[in-house]
Amino acid sequence: MELSMSGGALRTFTRCVTCLARVGSDLVLQAHPAKLELHTLNSSRSAYASISLARDFFDEFSLSAAAAADSAPSSTPLQCSVLLKSVLSVLRTPTAALDRIAASLPNPDAPKLQLTLHCLNGVKKTYWIACSAESEVQTLALDRSNFSSRLAIRPRDLARLLSNFQSSLQELTVIATDPAAGLSNVGVDGEIEGKAVELRSYIDPTKDDCDTRLHTQLWIDPTEEFVEYVHSGDPVDVTFGVKELKAFLTFCEGCEVDILLFFQKAGEPVLLVPKFGLDDGSSSDFDATLVLATMLVSQLTDSSVAQQPTTSAQRAEEPRVAAAPPPVPENVSNHTKIWSELSGSAPKSFEVNREKYTQKERNANSNALNDTSMLHSVNARYKPPVADNANDTMQPMQMDHLEEPPDVVSDNPRSQHHPSNWVGADEDDDDDEDEELFVQTTPHYMD
Repeated sequence: MELSMSGGALRTFTRCVTCLARVGSDLVLQAHPAKLELHTLNSSRSAYASISLARDFFDEFSLSAAAAADSAPSSTPLQCSVLLKSVLSVLRTPTAALDRIAASLPNPDAPKLQLTLHCLNGVKKTYWIACSAESEVQTLALDRSNFSSRLAIRPRDLARLLSNFQSSLQELTVIATDPAAGLSNVGVDGEIEGKAVELRSYIDPTKDDCDTRLHTQLWIDPTEEFVEYVHSGDPVDVTFGVKELKAFLTFCEGCEVDILLFFQKAGEPVLLVPKFGLDDGSSSDFDATLVLATMLVSQLTDSSVAQQPTTSAQRAEEPRVAAAPPPVPENVSNHTKIWSELSGSAPKSFEVNREKYTQKERNANSNALNDTSMLHSVNARYKPPVADNANDTMQPMQMDHLEEPPDVVSDNPRSQHHPSNWVGADEDDDDDEDEELFVQTTPHYMD
């Protein structure tokens, strides 16, 4: 196999390798007489990506006589497997500094793949990448006509919608409903409202931190966000990985093509392909396919489609009927709606937090009063031991009775207010103050 590429094909080939490197670790090259296919599979076998480059994509594309015979439609194509990180290392040279790239594989049993970079400054770089003995990547083909639902979206619009979710999100749930089901809902202005698609962040319930993760839901009007949307019948949902979706999004955005997503139901694979404008892509010199596995368990509930879920603060206000928000019907608006809440059982409204703070401050003041009262009580009831002059012994310490009399009422049940704790409770103290000695001033000395 001998091939070479230059110009815009260099940038497209770099995007292809970068996209595949974000999905898997091994790159399988399959050379057919009319095209070159690039395949990869991730380690968990939940994502498969394939990119096909037509013969016209290359400046030069040829197979040897033996390889061409082996690559006949009835036989196995010429194939080799290399590490994607090795190919990325070769492509570190900026494409703006390259004139062309050439690749060579002398025979199917060749131990190494040769890549040659011809730079604009006349420098020639040659790399040999070791081929794997046996590849685990297999070709996967899906018939698009078997999928009952599909949607098409521009890459920049999908990137804007995904920006509402956490960057660490691993799985995303797409819920599709029939747009005709929302025709009976008429807004205040008389306009027909319809939100047929929902994007929801999926958090694994088996993880320990599932209750502290941020849960986000987006209700989308297909007429505003999508280029095309086809679905009929009962609502369906699919949950798949976000990492591979973002890699395909970046590839399609660089190639300036829309994204076409085919899906059926939970447990069935999701197929993503580029949408080449009005044609079917037959006139394009490349094609791409991304197949993602979905979760077997459906995320649909009775209230997930027909009604917006309530937040934790709203759940705290449920006993008060007047403060409860009105129910939101399905397909409530003709604009994209975002709802997000940090899951957890504790209410997070401002009123609840203010009540908690007021209660804590009241308890702190009450505790301070208790400490002061007890201090006065101990000082008043404690009598130092008095020495007995006759026997030269110490009298035992005496304490007043600590229980309150029945007629004394305390504001704080935990404090013990004894009459002797209060200043002025003993009338003898006032008498002693009145009987203080009066010392007259010394008269002036007179000669």
